[in-house]
Amino acid sequence: MLDRSGLFTPEQVEDLLQRQHASGRSIADVVVERGYAREDQFLEGLAQAMGIPFVRLADKVIESAVLERLSTKVVFQYNVIPVAAENGTLRVATHDPFMPGLIDALRMASGARVRLALSPSADIAKASTKFYGVGADTLERMIQDDRIELAPEDDAKKDLSDVDQEASVVKFVNQIIWEAYQDRATDIHLEPMETSLRIRYRIDGVLHQTPVPAHLKRFQASIISRIKVMSNMDIAEKRLPQDGRISLKIRGEDIDVRVSTMPTVYGESVSLRLLMRHSGLTGLDKLGLDKNDETKLKKLITKPHGILLVTGPTGSGKSTSLYAWLHTINSIDKRIITIEEPIEYEMAGINQIQVRSEIGLSFATGLRHILRQDPDVIMVGEIRDRETAEIAIRAALTGHLVFSTLHTNDAAGAVTRLVDMGIEPFLVASSVEGLIAQRLVRRLCTHCRRPVTPDREFLDSIGFPLGRLEEGSIYEAVGCDECRNTGFTGRTGIYEIIVVNERIRPLVVARASSTEIRNLALKQGLKPLRHDGWTKVVQGITTIEEVLRVSEDNEDLAET
Repeated sequence: MLDRSGLFTPEQVEDLLQRQHASGRSIADVVVERGYAREDQFLEGLAQAMGIPFVRLADKVIESAVLERLSTKVVFQYNVIPVAAENGTLRVATHDPFMPGLIDALRMASGARVRLALSPSADIAKASTKFYGVGADTLERMIQDDRIELAPEDDAKKDLSDVDQEASVVKFVNQIIWEAYQDRATDIHLEPMETSLRIRYRIDGVLHQTPVPAHLKRFQASIISRIKVMSNMDIAEKRLPQDGRISLKIRGEDIDVRVSTMPTVYGESVSLRLLMRHSGLTGLDKLGLDKNDETKLKKLITKPHGILLVTGPTGSGKSTSLYAWLHTINSIDKRIITIEEPIEYEMAGINQIQVRSEIGLSFATGLRHILRQDPDVIMVGEIRDRETAEIAIRAALTGHLVFSTLHTNDAAGAVTRLVDMGIEPFLVASSVEGLIAQRLVRRLCTHCRRPVTPDREFLDSIGFPLGRLEEGSIYEAVGCDECRNTGFTGRTGIYEIIVVNERIRPLVVARASSTEIRNLALKQGLKPLRHDGWTKVVQGITTIEEVLRVSEDNEDLAET
């Protein structure tokens, strides 16, 4: 069969047979490992040689009646999936047609004649999760062993680790986290509904529901208790919200998981935030800034003193930007101290302090003590109150460079927010050097994006400058295997940067509104958020819909 596929020389065939016999692994795995062919290429050639179909499963719809012909246990044990049933014959996709006893096992399990089709192992694994649900094989074992379900009164008294069958719950929770990691998710939400337990992943800032087995609700209490045990929470307390933390290693990468539970009508809702301790670190060149903005920002972050504020809603990448600034200026001759809640990424050469409000270590308290530590640069995770703002401004006025974040809609709003907190306008004007607003947009998948010609009336109604249509092509999202059918892979930022200069400072002192400050900045060449977004649209980086999703109408200003 290998020879008939036409993909290998006689020497390669001999080599493959010897290695497959010695290792006992599938022939497809050995072919890929030796670098003789891609798995899909090999299986397609092998299917022709064997006279059986080769199928790709990414967009295939399989009827539930067909799926029910094989148990979940068999599907996951043999890494196969039933794809069709006709004339009393079940067509089953596999990536290893030479597995000893495979046909007999499938015939016994299904009670029907079996014909094989070939499909890449990754396709089969994705389809199994899609149609049977994440952790379906583990759940089936849990159903077969009723002892895994604890009565409500016992659940409050027993630690799940004392139960012999707890390994199944452990494996299921691990599979949920592993699947999220594979999908590049930043958050996992387990949400109890009346008759189901819904699991959703936040990927590139957007929530996606993940398929789960039908009987998952039955094990809700055990799964949530397991997560509580992992994060050192009180498993008996179900009436109050709790916070915890899990430290994991996945493929050698350290991952911190922040866990939060909240009581709801149908049980406790659990949210897990995945923080990759080191992979989040990036340089200025990876933030998505254009050349002018990057040059402007480099000047700001290398100033000897002053405050630099980055603004935007939760999840707009503010922390990533702060870390990128610190990473850029981190050197042996600078003492850099941060105070954060929580510490999202660990950075070598920087002193990082974790806020612990339960023992009195707040932003303000920590910042006050940081000033006695002879810092050159201070990073404050967030300015939340007047006390923190006052200390940060005092630090900037006494020769320190301070980076921090504020929750405002645009860059100019940061100034008025500080004044509203009770800071004297002349102090704000003297200390603030730069204001950056940012949002995150999803990057189009370059493997499947498709050119599109938008309606000019629509473009005009959203303020898209029609003259820019000649600069490049506008694309729309499609979806493929590479991007897990979302149409997007990763995110990039859109920005507006205001450098507080001698013309803007008098407006701040005079308590001018954020609109007046913004209008003056526009006259001086400020590029609004949406303007930066439109640039990334015509460059083919993102879509018009993404820019509209993350920016507001009042940010839609004409070019100046």
